[in-house]
Amino acid sequence: MEVSARLTTGAEIYPHRGDLIGIAFWKCDGCKGHVGTHGKRKHDPKAPLGVIPTPELRDARQKIHALLDPLWRNGRFKRSQLYARISLEFGRDYHTGELRTIEEARTVWRIVKAIEAEPPTSSKENHHRG
Repeated sequence: MEVSARLTTGAEIYPHRGDLIGIAFWKCDGCKGHVGTHGKRKHDPKAPLGVIPTPELRDARQKIHALLDPLWRNGRFKRSQLYARISLEFGRDYHTGELRTIEEARTVWRIVKAIEAEPPTSSKENHHRG
């Protein structure tokens, strides 16, 4: 679903988060949804990080991150290798913000749950953060 969005800042989206005040976001005034930007990219800092989700899809994405992020934050996997593996199993380049449907989110959830359930092995895991 296409939405009309405008560029704003974290001061509007997350007024209680001082660390996000100057960060750019795209916001749809109709549905009140929003998505962050690639603010650190020199060539296109205002490019959206993905698509503006429905509330249900936003919740699904947050749940995926809650499951996915500890796998690389605790050093069990390198982040880049984990995302590459998800991409391979998902069948396209994976970024949580690019999930457009609940079905896509469910597919990624199943992939990440399967990875999480695997026993640690030195051939699949790398104990360096990435």
